Amino acid sequence: MGRNLKQGDKGTSEIYLHSAIIYHVLMKLKEPFAASFGNIQDKHFLLVELIDRDGVSGWGESVAFTAPWYNEETLETNHFVIEHFLLPELLHAPEPIRHPDEVSARFRHIRRNNMAKAALEEAVWDIYARKTGQPLAHALGGRKNQIDVGVSIGIQKTVPDLLHLIENYVTQGYKRIKIKIKPGWDVGVLREIRRHFPDIALMADANSAYTLNDLDHLKQLDEFDLMMVEQPLDHDDIIDHARLQKELRTPLCLDESIHSFEDARKALELGSCRIINIKIGRVGGLTEAKRIHDFCMQEGVPVWCGGMLESGVGRAHNIALTTLDQFTLPGDTSASSRYWEEDIITPEVTVDRGTITVPAAPGIGYEVNRDLLRKYTVSTRAYQASNS
Repeated sequence: MGRNLKQGDKGTSEIYLHSAIIYHVLMKLKEPFAASFGNIQDKHFLLVELIDRDGVSGWGESVAFTAPWYNEETLETNHFVIEHFLLPELLHAPEPIRHPDEVSARFRHIRRNNMAKAALEEAVWDIYARKTGQPLAHALGGRKNQIDVGVSIGIQKTVPDLLHLIENYVTQGYKRIKIKIKPGWDVGVLREIRRHFPDIALMADANSAYTLNDLDHLKQLDEFDLMMVEQPLDHDDIIDHARLQKELRTPLCLDESIHSFEDARKALELGSCRIINIKIGRVGGLTEAKRIHDFCMQEGVPVWCGGMLESGVGRAHNIALTTLDQFTLPGDTSASSRYWEEDIITPEVTVDRGTITVPAAPGIGYEVNRDLLRKYTVSTRAYQASNS
């Protein structure tokens, strides 16, 4: 198993990979999470551990679901693509990895499969930060010691159930409340929320549940003083969103439509949105996420970091990314205890009055609890570098 460098230890930043392990992990959410595309409680996901010749481990997480609800990727397709196409590009390359930015370049000839790519690239970034003795946040260029976070609430059985949850999270100090909406669970629900909570920072996430035929209906959302409406139209659309944004005072935020820097550039040029949600897995890794962030900063467009029901490993990468300057809106990176009875990292991610303190230890700043990882692992597969 890999070892970790202590803060201040400055080894070479060159990474010669020795081996890799893919863990298929199954953890149960405390409560089912409901969105317009379906319900989730049993969360299957892949963890990737890369180990270099010095014995330093780095960790990444695939956020693909078991079915192609969110995008075309699934846990099984990720496993296949990682094993047969992506890992060979890293394990059998004659040259070392001198900087994590090189990983996306090595993967460029492989189309899409961004969540699979991100899992490996995250692990390389973790190794790089550990070997250079710095927190991942600093390696990315982040400057914040604390980040503001919100909470995402799935569709509930009743409006009183939803109001009770909102009250709970407002009391805990979360900086923003996001609710899922869909036809039949939208305007009336938001009206009730605003009646009880007139001043909270509130946003609505539609997960592509509407079309332009719903234009008049969606215009009603302007009355609720929302921070944003996230991805109301098709998952791959930037044209109709531009038309809708012209009709709404409320800012639109794009999520599923943004897979790359080029998608972000074109969406902003068309006026398809005024805010962008950056998810590491969706855009193919931290390097591309940072490119999108930097462009949005140049254009004065706010960004925030969305969540994908991650374990502590993915959550740690989200925290590091959110330390970049243009992440000016609270993200979805809530506490470990929001979703899990026990997380697989030590310490767990905690939230204090709506903020997370950014860890100062090298790498992602948290350690994988191998006893808990074994407890929740369904299967593992190990791979060796050809030159190890």
